[in-house]
Amino acid sequence: MFTENKTIAARDLGGGVTRKVLSYSDKLMACELRMEKGAVGALHAHPHEQIGYIVSGKLVYQEEGKEDKILETGDTYYVAPNVVHGVQILEDTKLLDIFTPMREDFIS
Repeated sequence: MFTENKTIAARDLGGGVTRKVLSYSDKLMACELRMEKGAVGALHAHPHEQIGYIVSGKLVYQEEGKEDKILETGDTYYVAPNVVHGVQILEDTKLLDIFTPMREDFIS
């Protein structure tokens, strides 16, 4: 599968957040998120493993039971299944999120 980013419409999730679903299979998915300064990725959990890569920008990563962590361009984070997590965006940010298995809720 090849995915040309320029051909994918960003889905407006509200609150200064957009998402593009990039390449995926039943077992793996890549998504691009753009989040404006001040946006919030509310605390949530899902059964998927997730790795986030900060392409550009700066955010506060939050995970239940742990201290908040400031992450910026080039940093990554891992989220285990069913762990409550979220982000607060400190400056305009572009993320690459990888999920396994793929997020069926993102393509419906």
